[in-house]
Amino acid sequence: MMCTRIMAGAAGVVISVGLAFATPAVAAVGEAPGTVTNLVELTGRFRVDGAATAERLTYWSRGPRGAMQSTGVVYVPEGTPPPGGWPIVAYAHGTTGIADHCAFTLEPRVYYLDTLYPELLRAGYAVMVTDYVGLGTPGTHPYLDGPSQARSVIDGVRAARAVAPTLGTEWAVFGQSQGAQAALFTAYLAPADAPELQLRGAAATGPPSNLESLIPLAGPWIPRLPLEKTPAYVAMLLAGLRASAPELDVDSYLTETGQEALRVVESECITEANARLADVAIGAMLAKPLDDPALWAAARAMMRIPTAGYTLPLFVGQGLTDMEVPPPLTAKLLAELRLSGTDLETHFYPGDHLGAARAALPDAVAFLHRVLDPA
Repeated sequence: MMCTRIMAGAAGVVISVGLAFATPAVAAVGEAPGTVTNLVELTGRFRVDGAATAERLTYWSRGPRGAMQSTGVVYVPEGTPPPGGWPIVAYAHGTTGIADHCAFTLEPRVYYLDTLYPELLRAGYAVMVTDYVGLGTPGTHPYLDGPSQARSVIDGVRAARAVAPTLGTEWAVFGQSQGAQAALFTAYLAPADAPELQLRGAAATGPPSNLESLIPLAGPWIPRLPLEKTPAYVAMLLAGLRASAPELDVDSYLTETGQEALRVVESECITEANARLADVAIGAMLAKPLDDPALWAAARAMMRIPTAGYTLPLFVGQGLTDMEVPPPLTAKLLAELRLSGTDLETHFYPGDHLGAARAALPDAVAFLHRVLDPA
C-alpha cells in the first residue's frame, strides 16, 4: 500500500485505512510491521519548540490476534544530526481511554508539548509517540496488553525511521503508567523482535505491575477501594480482553452494572469514564469470581511484566503517595528485578501518580543521556 502525505491544521485529523488481518507476522501482502500508510504534517498547537518537523503517521503494527494499525507522531530535532543519525526516544503514554477519540496524539497536551518533548529534543533526541493499536484505528484497543503495546512502540520506531531519514538506529523507550508497562515489555521484547534497531535502555515511571495476581481473587465481594480510577481501569481491561479473546466469554462474568461500565469506557475517555464510575464497586460489576484458569492465563500473558531476562539497563520511578499504582506492587516488581540481576536504576518521589512522573523527568533524562550518548 502506498503511503500518502497530506497537510493538516491544529485539528490534526488522521484518516486511517485498513482492517485487521489474521496473522501477526505481516499486515498485508508485502507490508511488514512499521509500514506507513498515511502521513500528516502537523501545524499550529501540535508543533513544539526545537522540532524541525512534526508529522503524524498511520502504520501497521501487531495486536493480540493479528495485524492492527496504530497512529503516532514523530518530532525531529533542528540542526545537523550526529554521525549515524538522531538517536530516538520512543515515548509510551499513560492511560487516556480505549475509545477512538481518546488517541493521545489527537489532543494538544500542554505538559508534553511545552515541557517533555522540547526537553527531549534539546537533549538531542528525535521523539516518537505511539497511540497504541486500536486507539483511533480499527479494532478495540487492548488495554494493558503489554506485548501489543510494546509492538506498537517497536513498530512506531520502524515507521518513524521510514519517513524521517535522519533518524538513526539507536533508541530508548520512556513511558508513564500504562506506558511504563509498555516500556518494560519493550525492553524485554525488542532485542529479539527488532534486531535491526539498537535499543539501549528503558525508563518507566509508575508501572502497573502484579495486577495479574489479583485476577483469581476478584469476585462480587470486592467493595469500593480507596484507590483512584480503579473501576474505570478494570472496565477497560475487561473490555479489551473481551475484544481480543472472545472465547473467554467475558460477558458471562458481568452484572448489568458491569455491562454498563464497559459501555462507558468504550465511549468515554478516562477522565469522563472515571467521573461516571467512581462510585461503582468492582464487586458490583462482577456476577461471579474471575477464577477460570483460562482467564487467569490470558491476564498473565497480557499484564505480567517480565522480571528476568533483560539485556539492557532499566530506570523505574515510583511515587510514594501514588493511589493509582500502589507503591507496594512496584516494590515487589523492583525486588524481583534486583534478584534476577537486572541492570536497574530506581528512584522514589514524594508525589502521586502524575506528580512523581513530572518529578522524575530530570532523572529520566539523565538516564537517557547515560544509555544513548556516546561514551
